[in-house]
Amino acid sequence: MSTRTIARRAALAGVTLTVALALAACGGADHPAGSGHDRPGAGASGGPSAGPSAAFGDADVMFAQMMIPHHQQAVRMSELADSRARDPEVKRLAAQIKAAQAPEIATMTGWLTAWGRPVPSGSPAGGHLDHGMPGMMSDADMGKLADASGQEFDRQFLTLMIAHHEGAITMAQEELAGGVNADARAMAQQIVSTQQGEIDTMKTILARL
Repeated sequence: MSTRTIARRAALAGVTLTVALALAACGGADHPAGSGHDRPGAGASGGPSAGPSAAFGDADVMFAQMMIPHHQQAVRMSELADSRARDPEVKRLAAQIKAAQAPEIATMTGWLTAWGRPVPSGSPAGGHLDHGMPGMMSDADMGKLADASGQEFDRQFLTLMIAHHEGAITMAQEELAGGVNADARAMAQQIVSTQQGEIDTMKTILARL
């Protein structure tokens, strides 16, 4: 084999290696470190789930941080109905509220964790957590409800939950006005429509008690 042929093959091999390295570098640039593809939870399927790579703003964070304790209180109120409510419709409604809001609490907790923002904890009734949360019951309200039973419980539950739902709708409308995260806005819209329907049902039940 001539010296010229050996030199030509060596040159071609060098070009091939250079191209391969360039392609590898381009491929790695598709998903830079810290992108949504590298973060836990990104691209997860199922229900509203604002992935950590999704755009979010202060209004979205506030919506989740306030709605979590708000929902937690509604779930506790609904749990009281299991043993204290007399009216079958009140029992069904309470179960419906719990079934809808418990998963939303989990979803919003996931958002805040993914966004690197604090997740609220502790009792939502009273203390600093109820500031700015329309419709939240005080500790005294919750204690009075827990002490009631039968038709008296039904009336108190419906009256308090109507106000609680109206507060949640107000908070959801604020998210729709200022939020930027698509999943948070979708949940806010769902809260408005679902809870308004439940308010109408509760007013109808309350009118006949």
